Amino acid sequence: MKYGSINGVNKPASRIVFGTAYAALVSGDQEPEEFGALIETAIDTGINTIDTAKQYGAAQDTVGAWLAHYRQRDQLVIETKGCHPSEDGTSRVTEEDLSNDLLESLDKLHTSYVDVYLLHRDDPSVPAGDIVEWLNAQHRAGRIHAFGGSNWTPKRIQEANDYAAAHDLIPFAVSSPNYSLAVQEDNPWMGDCSTLNGASMAEDRAWYRANQLPMFAYSVLGRGFMTGMFASDDLDTAEQRLDEAARKGYCYPDNFERLRRAEILAARKSASVAQIAIAWVLSQDLNVYALLSCTSPAIIASNVGALAVDLTPEEMRWLNLEE
Repeated sequence: MKYGSINGVNKPASRIVFGTAYAALVSGDQEPEEFGALIETAIDTGINTIDTAKQYGAAQDTVGAWLAHYRQRDQLVIETKGCHPSEDGTSRVTEEDLSNDLLESLDKLHTSYVDVYLLHRDDPSVPAGDIVEWLNAQHRAGRIHAFGGSNWTPKRIQEANDYAAAHDLIPFAVSSPNYSLAVQEDNPWMGDCSTLNGASMAEDRAWYRANQLPMFAYSVLGRGFMTGMFASDDLDTAEQRLDEAARKGYCYPDNFERLRRAEILAARKSASVAQIAIAWVLSQDLNVYALLSCTSPAIIASNVGALAVDLTPEEMRWLNLEE
C-alpha cells in the first residue's frame, strides 16, 4: 500500500480509499457481517481510509455498527461529509446544518471525532470566511481534525485559506473533486459539482499541482465506465449496464476512445482496464487519493493491484487523447 499525509491527521492515509457510496450499502441491503468481512479484507491489504457521507443513506449506519466493535479505530482515517443540498435543491451550507449533520454522523459512526470532514457542496453566496470560522469551531470542540470541501472550486478553497491565514485559523486541508480518465462531460449530480479532467479544467489542475492539496478523487472509474464491464465498441451493453448518472456523465465518443486505449494498454501490461484507469489517476503529479467502491475481495485486490501498474508519461498522454 502507498500512503500520504494530511495536515491535521496524525496517521498516514492510504492512497486507496474504501468508498461506501455503492448501492447495496446505501440501500441497507448489505448484511452487516458481509460488510464487516469486506472492510476487514481491505484493512488486511493496507487500506486504512474510509469515505462516507450523511447523504449515503444506510452506509454511515453500517460503517458505524462495524466501527463500534473495531478496537483499532485510532489506526483508521474516517472521512465523512455533510451540508448536501436538500431534495428540492435548497442549499444547506449553514452553521446550523453543518453542526446538525456532523453530530448526526458522529452518532451514527459511534465515534467522538472524524479525521476528515468535508462540506459535500459549496454555496458561493456564503462568505468563505464564515465557513472557515464554523469549521474551526468544530475543530476546537474536538469533533473534527482536518476539514475541507467536496465539489469546491480552487478559487473558493483559496478564498477560504486566505481568510484562515489572515485570521490565524486552520485552513482547508482536503478537497474532493471528480477526477477520472473518463472525462465527466455533463454534471449528473444535484448542485454544482467540481471536476478536474478535460481541456477546460487545465487552470484548476495547475492550482492543485502548485498547491499539492490532498485530493480525494471521486468517480475515479467513471461510475463503472472504466471498469471493463463492457467493451469500447459495445455501446448497447454500455447503455444497459451503466446507470443514468454514468450515462449522462460519461457516455461520449472521446471517452469510448479512452476506454479503447485503456483496453490496449491493459492487454500489453497484463492488467485490467480498471487498474489502468486507477493507475492513470494516481500517477498524476497531484496529491491524489482514489475513492473506490470495494464491493468484493476480488475488487479490493484489483484496486490495490493498480498501485503496481507503471505508466510512462507518454502512455498517460496517449490514454487521455493528448497524443
